[in-house]
Amino acid sequence: MRNLVFRYFIFVLGLYFLSLGVVLIVLSSLGTTPISSVNYVLSLNTPLTLGTATFIINMLLIIGQFWLIRGVGGKKDVFEILLQIPFSLIFSFFIDFNMAVLSGIHLSSYYLCIGVLLIGCLSQAVGVVLELKPNVAIMSAEGFVKYASRRYNKDFGKLKVKFDISLVTMAALISLAFSGHIDGIREGTLVAALSTGYIVSFLSRYVITRKHFDRLTSIVRA
Repeated sequence: MRNLVFRYFIFVLGLYFLSLGVVLIVLSSLGTTPISSVNYVLSLNTPLTLGTATFIINMLLIIGQFWLIRGVGGKKDVFEILLQIPFSLIFSFFIDFNMAVLSGIHLSSYYLCIGVLLIGCLSQAVGVVLELKPNVAIMSAEGFVKYASRRYNKDFGKLKVKFDISLVTMAALISLAFSGHIDGIREGTLVAALSTGYIVSFLSRYVITRKHFDRLTSIVRA
């Protein structure tokens, strides 16, 4: 039981770092991550906070997953999808919490913006690694791509790229519809999209390795 609690604790810690990365990238004013692009545009053009918009989008993705597993999903799939609901709520809370804590930051130069963007990418990558290592849950965006790839027999990686591109395109269209110009999609969006995966691979291979995680787990178990 202690081992399981520890694994969930690491997963939630990963959600915090992921939310911090999202907020830092937003605060850099150089765009946002592809996965948060629709949420961010909605928060700019409606009374919704970024956390609330994120929760709503996650709920829509969860509904989409139930549609994708219709006729083929088992109890394990249903449990995995339902488990996303409380974690989506926690993640959304972390986003709004970090937005409130860091709201006083005002960057005075483009170089500072770049620095905050890169720190955000690093924090986001740490969050992804900490989410993956415990192997206890999956977030709604990855879950949606997972079940879509399984239902339509598509490669997960390629489908994930198409999914991210679709989100950015949708965000651009929503932004144009609300304000007549594109908000939230800039060079930082491209940097975040291209760099995060490489940072995740580096951290997983050399810093937060499976060996290190298993060693921590064994200590907690003892």
